[in-house]
Amino acid sequence: MSSITARPDCLASVVHCSGAIMKKSIFILCAMLLLGGVYFGSSQKPPDSAGAATEAVADSTCRSCHKSESTQFGKTNHAHIQSAGKAALSCESCHGPGKAHVDAEQDAHGDDAKTALANKLIFSFRGTARENSDRCQSCHVTGKLQQGFNHSEHAAQGVSCNTCHAAHLVRENKDPSKGELPTAQAQFFQIISGPDEMRWLRNSLLKSPQPQLCYTCHGTVQAQFSLPVHHRVPEGSMKCTDCHNTHGTPNAFNLVRTVSETCTQCHVEKHGPFVYEHPAGKIEGCVTCHNPHGSVNRMMLVRREGRELCLQCHAGFRGQAAVPHGRLSFQTSGECVRCHVAIHGSNFDVNFLR
Repeated sequence: MSSITARPDCLASVVHCSGAIMKKSIFILCAMLLLGGVYFGSSQKPPDSAGAATEAVADSTCRSCHKSESTQFGKTNHAHIQSAGKAALSCESCHGPGKAHVDAEQDAHGDDAKTALANKLIFSFRGTARENSDRCQSCHVTGKLQQGFNHSEHAAQGVSCNTCHAAHLVRENKDPSKGELPTAQAQFFQIISGPDEMRWLRNSLLKSPQPQLCYTCHGTVQAQFSLPVHHRVPEGSMKCTDCHNTHGTPNAFNLVRTVSETCTQCHVEKHGPFVYEHPAGKIEGCVTCHNPHGSVNRMMLVRREGRELCLQCHAGFRGQAAVPHGRLSFQTSGECVRCHVAIHGSNFDVNFLR
């Protein structure tokens, strides 16, 4: 077979063509980068024709129509945040650019149809729960209490920040014929309470006081607090956020701590650590035996008789099928805690006898 040898003049032609193509490609690339720089630069500084649409609107302009909201906002901590000696937050900080909305309102001249269209030109927190919450979390994202909200049960159920909080508290007109039914427990104790506005400013800008605000969704819990034995939440001695972090936590039931740690914030005598721990308290916590919201049983137990409560777990004794100390598979008389007095834990006896 004869070998094929490239001619030198052909090689030179190929190299010359490749160099020309490379130079042309470099020229095109530089031109694209130059044009790209001009394009991206124009987006940072819009032309004069669009300048009016992005012009900042003074808060005084908003106040001319929204006087009540502006007055209430001026009382909050939001209005007193400063940067470089000036107010850091304005109406547009939360509601977005308002120039188009203002111009449309002025052109409407009171026409209802045009006014309704003008209201759509500004963010008024009537979007989805995620859109509403994102506005607030543009600032409230680094706080320990709020940082887990996007992964919380409330967020998953479509609850947004403005469902519970109000940046400017303005009451809607309500039908007085419907009235409100206060809980009976609230009349048992005299709890000092100031005007609703003072409560709003001092309590995280909540629209309503706890627990009434939580009851709007958690009706089952409200019914449990109406049972004879309950924590004094309806009376005002406690509030829901003493135990729960409504913005979400890794703990069960959105508790501020684990189940047992949450309860022992107040019930310190049950905290331990003990040499001999009650296994039920270490695994599922206090809710194994107690219903924290309320119960018809003493000590808020989940069963009426204490021995029946114990028999839910202690169904055998030393390998026997029968109930401990029992006859015919049932304890004859008395309560377990009559002997096992240190039922929450003991430092002296493995059977919690002392």
